Amino acid sequence: MTGTVYQSTGKWYTVKLTNGKLVQCRLKGKLRLQESDTTNPVAVGDQVSIELDGGDHSIADIHKRDNYIIRSSPRHVRKNHIIASNVEQSLLVASLKQPKTRLGFIDRFLVSCEMYHVPAILIFNKKDLYKKKDFDKFEVLKTLYESIGYPTYLTSIEDEESINTIRNLLKAKNTLISGQSGVGKSSILNAIEADLDIKTKVVSNYNEKGQHTTTYATMYDLSFGGQVIDTPGIKLLKLINLEPEEVSHYFPEMRELLNECKFDNCSHLNEPHCKVVEACESGLIDEGRFVTYQNIYKEVKETNYWDR
Repeated sequence: MTGTVYQSTGKWYTVKLTNGKLVQCRLKGKLRLQESDTTNPVAVGDQVSIELDGGDHSIADIHKRDNYIIRSSPRHVRKNHIIASNVEQSLLVASLKQPKTRLGFIDRFLVSCEMYHVPAILIFNKKDLYKKKDFDKFEVLKTLYESIGYPTYLTSIEDEESINTIRNLLKAKNTLISGQSGVGKSSILNAIEADLDIKTKVVSNYNEKGQHTTTYATMYDLSFGGQVIDTPGIKLLKLINLEPEEVSHYFPEMRELLNECKFDNCSHLNEPHCKVVEACESGLIDEGRFVTYQNIYKEVKETNYWDR
């Protein structure tokens, strides 16, 4: 039997078989005992082979993945965590208030999507809470991100037009929906598909920090076609499987200039005649994104040094 992993709780996996039946599975011994650098050898979205042994279902094999989104595990040193696999697009939900999403986090997520060839869409949610300065800020960000290839939308679950926009983005696609805690991921899913009834929590007005409401990554079928993978809110996003010289390749606005630098091994930090630095100084590359690039480059270089 074959099927798709719809939920992973660490020990048990909900798998939807090709006949539509949902079954609870454990990992077969050989998979459980294999050495792995990931905390979750099986991820939501995986295509798997199932064996039936004495009435119990076991995952016997994991099929080759088309792609996946992965990050450094927040709990295990030197371990990674696969957020989801075999996705056709990612939808990152952010907010300019309650809570405010850091732009560095957005840029890191986009780098991760670029690394694994997953098209990314940006949703700035909770526009019903915005004031004029917030709308002005959004317009600046929309111009920035769309200029480098990322569709960017402003939404609210209080607005039916917003809900229809999101439905159209998700229709007939397998989509990873992600974001920091409290930005409204679960509320959006409940709004576009009321039968899901996903738990939500109110963001504290005191510190504007969201709380985790989604405990485990879960895939849901959408009545209008497609699937969506809801993930627990991400607080930190540390990138992995990167070499320092690769980082600039995952910034689309920098990628176009790499061959024009004077030095082939240019780090785009302080070398003379660096086209990337010149583009930043002239305003062609956003200064904030360039700072994110510098931070990721230094972080990756330091991590790789200590791993030698």
